[in-house]
Amino acid sequence: MWRIGITGSIATGKSTVLDAFRTLGVPVFSADAAVAELYAGEAVAAVEALFPGVAIDGVIDRNLLAQRLAADPSGFKRLEAVVHPLVRARIKDFMDKAEQSGAALAVVEVPLLFESGYDYGFDAVGVTFVDEAIQRQRVLARPGMTVEKLDTILARQLPQAEKKARATYLFDTGGTLAQTQAMVRALVAAIQARQGQQ
Repeated sequence: MWRIGITGSIATGKSTVLDAFRTLGVPVFSADAAVAELYAGEAVAAVEALFPGVAIDGVIDRNLLAQRLAADPSGFKRLEAVVHPLVRARIKDFMDKAEQSGAALAVVEVPLLFESGYDYGFDAVGVTFVDEAIQRQRVLARPGMTVEKLDTILARQLPQAEKKARATYLFDTGGTLAQTQAMVRALVAAIQARQGQQ
C-alpha cells in the first residue's frame, strides 16, 4: 500500500485535497479531525489540567485554548506532548486497517508533519500551497481569526517555500476547485497504474 502524507501551511487547501482523494474512494484520515474528537473525549481531562478553564461542558473550547497559547506560546510543547501521541496512535490504526482492507493507497493529512519531526512511515509527502496574499485572505475570512492569531500560527510553521522543497507532490490550490480535483485524480491514476491496478 502506498502511504501519502498531506501537509501545508494554514489555509493552503489541505482539506480540499483530502476531500478530493476521499471522493475517489481512497481511504483518508485527518489529524485535525482526530484532534477535534480528542478535544471532545479522550484528551479533555489532560488538556484541562494543563490549561484550567478551557473545557466548557466537557469539551475543549479551541478559541479559549488559542487565546491561552497566544499569551504563552511555551504552552504548545506541553499541549503537543499530550495530544500528538494520541493522534499518532490513531494514524497508525487507520493505516493498518486500510492496508488490511486491501487498499492500494491511503492518505493522511498532518498539518505539522515537517515541524513535528516525527516519522510516520509515509512513502511520499504532498504539500499544498497558494500565493501568500490568497492565504492571508482565506485565513482572515475565517470566523474569530485575527491578524495576531494568524501571526502566532505562522510563526510555528515552516515557510511555504521550505515545505515545497521537501515535497514529493505539489498541489497549488490557488486555482479552481475543479483544477485541484483534476491534480488529485491524475496522481491517483498514476499510482494505480504503477501498481498495476486500473
